[in-house]
Amino acid sequence: MATMTTGNPSRADANRRRILDVALAELLRDPDASMDQIARAAGVVRRTVYGHFPSRDALISTLTDEAVQALADADVAGRTGVTDPAEALARSVLALWATADRYRLLIALAQRTVTVQGIRERLAPVRAAKIRLLQQGLEEGVFTSPLPAPALAYVHEQTLFAVMEAVNDGLLAAEEAGRAATVTVLTSAGVPASLATALVTRVSSHP
Repeated sequence: MATMTTGNPSRADANRRRILDVALAELLRDPDASMDQIARAAGVVRRTVYGHFPSRDALISTLTDEAVQALADADVAGRTGVTDPAEALARSVLALWATADRYRLLIALAQRTVTVQGIRERLAPVRAAKIRLLQQGLEEGVFTSPLPAPALAYVHEQTLFAVMEAVNDGLLAAEEAGRAATVTVLTSAGVPASLATALVTRVSSHP
């Protein structure tokens, strides 16, 4: 593996950031984009890319880490200050989807390299927050489910992955997916469909 030439740390950091930004755009455009393609698009030589990322899988893993962090930030921002569990869940899922939609092709690609288990492990902090929210809703009677909160959180997580795959496969329009996924999550937590739909419509109109 080529070693990265030492030099100005700020330039190295700027190169790394540019490579990541360009790699995300290139992989979303062409999931099979090679390291050579990414290097050309970033305006650097192949050796520079490998100096930061020893393999294509390592590059995708780093992008996945950034995507998961963006999801965690969106989750917190979406539900902060909201006390009603159903509204907090709706706002959280809508915020998560808005971020996930940007990365959904990357996440599909990462499942071939990072593995689903690896993505699931990265999502542990987001899932822990969701479990606490679901537990609160179950205790308050806002949610009803035969599943305990940790299992219900897994169902919700897999629902979002499934909706992403449905969009990627052309079975659902991307612009409809966020609201549809949120209603689905709410109804799976025991919220009546009519109430879930009305809540999502209200929350979407007043973000």
